Amino acid sequence: MATIKRALISVSDKSGILELALALTKLNVEILSTGGTAKLFRENNVPVIEVSDYTGFTEMLDGRVKTLHPKVHGGILGRRDLPEHVAAMKSANIPNIDMVVVNLYPFEATVAQANCSLEDAIENIDIGGPAMVRSAAKNWKDVAVLTDASQYADVISELQSTGGAVAEATTFALSVAAFNRVSQYDAAISNYLSAIDYKASMASNQPVRHQFPAQSNTNFVKVQDLRYGENPHQQAAFYRDLHPAPGSLVTAQQLQGKELSYNNIADADAAWEAVKSFGSSNNGATGAMTACVIVKHANPCGVALGTTALEAYTKAFQTDPSSAFGGIIAFNT
Repeated sequence: MATIKRALISVSDKSGILELALALTKLNVEILSTGGTAKLFRENNVPVIEVSDYTGFTEMLDGRVKTLHPKVHGGILGRRDLPEHVAAMKSANIPNIDMVVVNLYPFEATVAQANCSLEDAIENIDIGGPAMVRSAAKNWKDVAVLTDASQYADVISELQSTGGAVAEATTFALSVAAFNRVSQYDAAISNYLSAIDYKASMASNQPVRHQFPAQSNTNFVKVQDLRYGENPHQQAAFYRDLHPAPGSLVTAQQLQGKELSYNNIADADAAWEAVKSFGSSNNGATGAMTACVIVKHANPCGVALGTTALEAYTKAFQTDPSSAFGGIIAFNT
């Protein structure tokens, strides 16, 4: 287990951070912090040491350089189980940092704004944050790294139940989440910059983007394992985009029934996309018709309109009752 005695906290999104800091303080954890986070702690009587005081190096270049220091990264990366690491850190007067709490500059939110300039985008590319996150995630056996406010409550609960320690299973899971976050962050930066037409942007004094970026990076999150793949002897899993489109099949909830297979997902997607083309019959329009689509092996084998769901289904089923067996049914109501 990783015993937490010193934590470095530096966050852009300050949701829940006071509660975490107060819980750490009650467990006698020393807190290091930077800028606005340190200011927030001082204003709320949370004991905190500024990183610049800790390292003896004043932050510079408008805050671009503040945590890129051996006393920070040495404290995070030093392995407690290697005598040579312990001796080197002692010789250099570098204490251990056992917890890193960092969320990154809001690059994605910044570039999503219609009036975002290229300069604003560049200034919201975090350097020190990802470096600390990667260092802590690499040394996960000794360091807990938190990259999202949703993780705070469970970690606080574990710390309180153990008297200030975090299990290896927890630090490993946090490490995976940290590397995932850095991967998503770098992908967003690459996607944005790869789409910029620099010459046109300079001429118009605002970002001009190519229709197709020079590089497209995707991130997919596993939703569930599937019963089997396209054929029963194959294995499969269902993944979604990091930010799925509203109303897409992946946002649906399975209410009952056995685990889905690849073909169930593929047919359901085909049926849903087909019936969506009729619009919704729940919009209150007079005389609005209900649509029903039946799909088997990715092909519609029945499509019909009716004044009720039953009428639409009956017509769609009569189109090809044999192929409808075992198929997927979708309605626009």
